Amino acid sequence: MDDGAWFAAKRFGYGAGLPIAWQGWALLAVLVGAIVGLARALVPAHPGYFVGAVFALGTLLMPLFRAKTRGGWKWRGGRN
Repeated sequence: MDDGAWFAAKRFGYGAGLPIAWQGWALLAVLVGAIVGLARALVPAHPGYFVGAVFALGTLLMPLFRAKTRGGWKWRGGRN
């Protein structure tokens, strides 16, 4: 964790794995809280807006997830 990473790299596939630092857990908790809040506010009346809002939120946070993943994002086949 001395490299400043908040998330471990996935063993298989592309992207970030589970958080390895408290900052990663905090960011994940904020993201889940925002999705729950959006669901309560938008799903009953505007389910399409909810889907768009979750997509926008994920897109906005993606650079942070990528920058804070140990080893960056690249395809991994389980051997590295």
